[in-house]
Amino acid sequence: MSASSRSEAVLCTGRLYCDIVMSGLSGLPSNDAEVYAETLVLAAGGGAYITAAYLAALGRPSGLAALLPAAPFDAAIAAELAASGVDLAACPAAPPGAAAQITVAMVSGGDRAFLTHRGGPAVPATLAEAIASGRYRHLHLGELATLAEAPEVVAQARAAGLSVSADCAWDAAVLARPDSVALLAGVDVFLPNRAEARALMRHAPIAQHAPLVVIKDGAAGAEAIQNGTSLRRPALAQRVVDTVGAGDAFNAGFLDAWLAGASLSDCLDAGAGTAALALSRVGGARGLIGSGLFAARQFSAAE
Repeated sequence: MSASSRSEAVLCTGRLYCDIVMSGLSGLPSNDAEVYAETLVLAAGGGAYITAAYLAALGRPSGLAALLPAAPFDAAIAAELAASGVDLAACPAAPPGAAAQITVAMVSGGDRAFLTHRGGPAVPATLAEAIASGRYRHLHLGELATLAEAPEVVAQARAAGLSVSADCAWDAAVLARPDSVALLAGVDVFLPNRAEARALMRHAPIAQHAPLVVIKDGAAGAEAIQNGTSLRRPALAQRVVDTVGAGDAFNAGFLDAWLAGASLSDCLDAGAGTAALALSRVGGARGLIGSGLFAARQFSAAE
């Protein structure tokens, strides 16, 4: 990360997983039944990493503050992380004997299911130093559960002059908390999907959760709510290969445009563009750098 680009860099934080992605299923498993996958991929996962990797592929410097998965899963994703273009200086290794942090993702057409085991803290001890380093303009939180475990990080970021965004990510225990608005205090942009937004609306109107709320709604596109008004933009038509990471890719496109001062409509279209690219690929954010997917590309819902 060069000195000239540091003021535009984004720091992403949250759990980093080794994803075991099984796709091409005839259907999702049910009790006492077995289904077979056409494709099996091991990939780095977690919203923080996938958003950081897509930001790097878009040409915006990004860093990750996350605890690396414990052995032997660290080795399975080491090469991908090294080639991602993401600054990994704030990613310490898991201590010896740490519990595995993995996700099994099962994809059948547009449907998906996840089975996850978490290990260790949501954010590493290196995060506070990275926030205070002056190297970053913006902090992105990969999941609301990160804030539930480490609520102090937003205040740390604001004190360092960073703007803040947060994805939601499904976590039934966190979504059931009645203090979701207070939990998100200080967050500039909140990016839940439609199901997560509905769950949070049991406690308060979704517009109260952040000054700018962006609801991702799959094939129906996305909706931005700001200053009492709502703006909707469609998704881009795309043959779905793998849905894993599409929402996190949307975050990258949206935030890259938002940080560049683009209009809200253009931000939504940029998010739709990166989400469409994610849907066309297998395995989160593998192999983005050097793929040519983002070369001189401008995204528009009219494409």
